[in-house]
This record gives sequence, structure tokens and C-alpha cells, in this order.
Amino acid sequence: MPIFLDRHELRGLTAADIAEAHRKDLEVQGRYGVRFLTYWFDEARGTTFCLVDAPDIETAMRVHDEAHGAIACEVIEVDLSAVEAFLGRISDPAPTGAAARGAIDPALRAIMFTDIVDSTAMTERLGDVRAVEMVRAHDAMVRRALHDKDGREVKHTGDGIMASFDDVTDAVDAARAIQRAFEAFNLASREKLRVRIGLDAGEPVADHNDLFGATVQMAARLCQSAEPDTIVVSEIVTSLVAPRFSFVDLGSRNVKGFTHPIEAFAVNWR
Repeated sequence: MPIFLDRHELRGLTAADIAEAHRKDLEVQGRYGVRFLTYWFDEARGTTFCLVDAPDIETAMRVHDEAHGAIACEVIEVDLSAVEAFLGRISDPAPTGAAARGAIDPALRAIMFTDIVDSTAMTERLGDVRAVEMVRAHDAMVRRALHDKDGREVKHTGDGIMASFDDVTDAVDAARAIQRAFEAFNLASREKLRVRIGLDAGEPVADHNDLFGATVQMAARLCQSAEPDTIVVSEIVTSLVAPRFSFVDLGSRNVKGFTHPIEAFAVNWR
């Protein structure tokens, strides 16, 4: 059966309220051949997302209607592997204590792109074998930072890595750690590796059937626009992590695929 991700606007409710609504969905779902796999709730924004295995959208919404009456305002069909890569799970977390059911896991995620600067020129200069070794060195340093900061690798882009983080602070910390790792590498290596990093944050959206479409595109564009050895982030990232980090305002810039100019900021990482 198809897998759907639905979105609810439920301002004023608590984590306990949403947990109870999810419990009611589970009670009713068997009558309609539906499985509510898990949910995410952001109390500050009043948004809830449900992951549903159902024959169709209408049947899934019928369960919501009968269970508690809270119908979704938006529903998209998704791929389970994409959900797990971006959101980190496709089922309810295993209970770890009395408060486990009241724990809040918002669907907002940070998306990171890394990019090796002038990778094509590097391959022409070094040859395929040595260039692959350099890419592997990049991958090892990025993956070490992802492991240390609870990031998930979504995919390898050939000359970079795309990753997702549950926590925006962890994402910025990881980006800073990556740049410091490359700085140390370059001090010890005859052949230098320079990278740029882009970060954005957002909730699941449908854009050409791509989960996190706009957020992914923004993070990629910010990475492409970054200077070597820098981390460029969106305004929403700065608002979510300030004042823990120091930023340089890069001003407005036009970004391909976005109608209006966006505000960009560089992270001080040294």
C-alpha cells in the first residue's frame, strides 16, 4: 500500500494531547486496513505530521475523522527510505520510561550539503585513482562529524555529501567540525582539500514529490554559492541557533529556483 505523510495545524495542543490522538488512531485503524506508523509534533509551531500506510488518502483521513475529528490540511505520498533518511525513523520510538510517550520529536530538520571545491580540476591534475583517494578522505572526515553529532547521510553526490540532522545546533556544530578537520588535514597534506558547506532547516514539504524539497534545494544552493572553506546558512538557521554561534551577515542574494532574494550568513568556525 502507499505511504502518506500528513500535516495538521493544531495550535494550543500539548504533546500529551497529540499522543492521545495517535492512540485513538491506532484503536480505529484496523477497521479500515490502515496502519498509523508514527508521528512528529512541534508544540512551538502547532504542527503535527503522521506517517500512514493506507490504501488511499481518503481512507487514512476517515480514520482520523472517526478517531478524533482532526483532519489533515495537507497530505503527500512518500517513500519510506526517504522518510527514514530525512526524519530518522519510520515507527514510534521504543519506550524508555514513563515520560517516553510525552517526548516531543518535531519534524523540523536541518539539511546539510558539503562540496569539494574544484573537484573536476583535482581529478584532471591527480588522475582518477588519486582523486578517488581524496574524495574518500573527504567522506571519512564528513562521516566522522555526522557520527559525532547524530547526523544521517542521505546520499553521496559524487563530490560531496548530503545529510540530515534532528537538531539544528548539531548541524552547525558538525559543519564547524568538518571545516576544522579539513584545516588540520591541509596542514599535513601536500595536496589540499577545500570544501564549502550549505545549511537550511525546514519541515517536510511536497515539491515535485520530493520530501523536504524546498529545504533541500535551498541548502544545495547555499552550498553552491559559498566560498571555499566557508559555511553558509539561511536566516532560519541563525534564528534557531543564536546566540550560541557567531555569524557574518552576507546580505541578500538571488538563489536559482527561488523567486525572492534570500538572506545568507556565514558561520564563524575558527
